Amino acid sequence: MKRAIEILKFVVLLGLLVFLYSFGQKRNDKRNLAKLEVEFINGNAPFITYETVNKLLIQKEVEVTDVGKETLVLKEMEKRLRENPMIRQAEVFLTIDGVLGARIEQRDPIGRVSSQRLGQDYYLDADGKMMPLSDVYSARVPIITGISENDLEEITPLLLHIRQDDFMEKIVVGLNGRENGEIELELRKTDLKVLFGKPVAIENKFQNFKAFYKKTQQDSTLYGYEKVNLKFDNQVIATKKIGHGKR
Repeated sequence: MKRAIEILKFVVLLGLLVFLYSFGQKRNDKRNLAKLEVEFINGNAPFITYETVNKLLIQKEVEVTDVGKETLVLKEMEKRLRENPMIRQAEVFLTIDGVLGARIEQRDPIGRVSSQRLGQDYYLDADGKMMPLSDVYSARVPIITGISENDLEEITPLLLHIRQDDFMEKIVVGLNGRENGEIELELRKTDLKVLFGKPVAIENKFQNFKAFYKKTQQDSTLYGYEKVNLKFDNQVIATKKIGHGKR
């Protein structure tokens, strides 16, 4: 009999705990959100605004504090964010104190493609994919001309190497496609043409060019050259402008 009473007490206590938890959960779900916090985790300048993120999350012309927590479906919110062309990855979460949070990784533009076929410019991102321009921010990246959409993935490693090299990032302002898939680099503040060739042996070509650039700057002969050919292994073929001789 005593054991039966103890079991009954346990069942009653368990039922009470379940009731209190369920009651508290329902009351918590009916509360409105306290605020929205958006974090851009990759540190780029925002190509998408806080207001746009808010609309993608809530999809109503209301303040976030007017939205009840019970109406939220976090997976659908993440899906809407990831479908935005400026966003690479997104995570949406809800804290116990009513904060709706979104961690957003934006797509990372590494070049701006000038497309005569499409009649408009667009970015090439770090994944080698097309990315639309932003109405919010314009990225300072090399301009790409003469390269078809089919060849963008092939030049992505070259653009990434330029991004990672402080010297090349400062001096290279453009990539121009030539015949047979070869690339010509356009430099800042000089009309010197750099025939890079195919986007292979990138590091070696960079080292060769930087050695040439440093030496010609030291002896003040840089602006006497018309073009530099880096296509061949372990050598730099530089052509002087007319009247300056040939190297």
